[in-house]
Amino acid sequence: MNKSVLTNGIALLIFAAGLLLPHPLLQSIGLFALSGAITNWLAIYMLFEKVPGLYGSGVIPARFEEIKQAIKNLMMEQFFTRENIDRFLSQGSGAAAELHLKPVIEKVNLEPAFDSLVTTVMESSFGSMLGMFGGEEALHPLKDSFIDHMRQSLIEITEDETFSEMLKDELEQPDVMDDISDKISAIIEQRLNELTPQLVKQMVQQMIQQHLGWLVVWGGVFGGLVGLLAALLQN
Repeated sequence: MNKSVLTNGIALLIFAAGLLLPHPLLQSIGLFALSGAITNWLAIYMLFEKVPGLYGSGVIPARFEEIKQAIKNLMMEQFFTRENIDRFLSQGSGAAAELHLKPVIEKVNLEPAFDSLVTTVMESSFGSMLGMFGGEEALHPLKDSFIDHMRQSLIEITEDETFSEMLKDELEQPDVMDDISDKISAIIEQRLNELTPQLVKQMVQQMIQQHLGWLVVWGGVFGGLVGLLAALLQN
């Protein structure tokens, strides 16, 4: 059962019992416990919901933009710092090994490279000579073989240790590091812009709802103790 409902229910029963018996001590304990529990429940409710006439209520949705900026600042200042990016690039045998370029190269369309080769040949002094043997059409049977060899050559180049070191050196240049940091920041901001005030409210509620429920419980407990003390002092 919900902690807030249970706490308020118990406090209300104690207060009601004090009225029915009648019993001043139970009345005081129940009234103060109910007051403490309801006050804390209302404070928690006002964090997430706007209550007409109550200034400061609905603070989570109202501070939506500030919360998004705080999340972005936290990620950039704690996780994606220049030192952390540099450490990532320096792990293992080098940046190229970490980036695994082979899968990317295998997906790249290399047909434009072959088209450029054909254009270069046709515009050279060999173009007129090749025209006697079918022109560009004579080169088309070479297309698949050229692309396969080009792809394999690129993979071998990127897996070479010298290439890895050169790529690592380039990625660790100050201007490159700044560019990487800016791109990461842009990606984070883009994702945060997809959030809505309602989603942020639900996200925060899910994270702290269980702990906030104990505030209501302890509000009822300490309120009851205050009520007990007040009743004893009156006697």
